[in-house]
Amino acid sequence: MSCLTVLKQKGMRLTPQRRLIVELIHDNVEHLTAEDIIQRVRSRMPGLNKSTVYRTLELLEKSGCVYKSELGDRVIYHHTEEGHHHHLVCEECGRTIECDEDTTDLFEKSLEKRYGFHVHLQHLVLTGLCRACREKRG
Repeated sequence: MSCLTVLKQKGMRLTPQRRLIVELIHDNVEHLTAEDIIQRVRSRMPGLNKSTVYRTLELLEKSGCVYKSELGDRVIYHHTEEGHHHHLVCEECGRTIECDEDTTDLFEKSLEKRYGFHVHLQHLVLTGLCRACREKRG
């Protein structure tokens, strides 16, 4: 179900600003920061207030339309239709490796079995050292 449909079903207004923000997030393959979104929205709607973008992003996250994650020193957004995926971030060189959601299957099953806890891992960011940096260290 599209994000606009979700918002409409929840009785929320589909303002031009909201539509544009949803469109920008949906049409971009890269993860966007709030500042990225603000710049892109303002290029099409000059004068749009930053607070409108931040409020809309919060609304979209609460509605389940976007995921918000910390990736290094940035907060990024991506649409939920992209599916679950995770990032491995090297603390030394900053390289980011995307891994599929099935990478965490064993971890999720282990938590469920051991603690009876069902975890929701939509967008996980793990830090550590990549192979190249580990090899440099010896």
